[in-house]
Amino acid sequence: VQLQASGGGLVQAGGSLRRACAASGRTFSSYRMGWFRQAPGKEREFVAAISYSGSNTYYADSVKGRFTISRDNAKNTVYLQMSSLKPEDTAVYYCAATLRPSVVRGSAGYDYWGQGTQVTVSS
Repeated sequence: VQLQASGGGLVQAGGSLRRACAASGRTFSSYRMGWFRQAPGKEREFVAAISYSGSNTYYADSVKGRFTISRDNAKNTVYLQMSSLKPEDTAVYYCAATLRPSVVRGSAGYDYWGQGTQVTVSS
């Protein structure tokens, strides 16, 4: 599967952004999808994940209640709605896909990655 992300940018603290990640290739609904981010000088960290059907979602504590992950299997797209953004959310954001049913938060378990796009939150 190939992943193409879009929707990054610059926003003021308290604002919102929506990221989208479109997939091509094998059946999109077979993949658990995740979002990760990497800030300068830090390791890549888990942000959110969603099950194949979209019925189960998972979040890092740092974004819970502010970010929402969703997917539209008919459009082969996963979304990350980011609200109440904080300067500490500034990072390069990546979407990722895995066929492994037990993988949720570990980046090593994701086999396919989109290109990262920058999200900058100004204070």
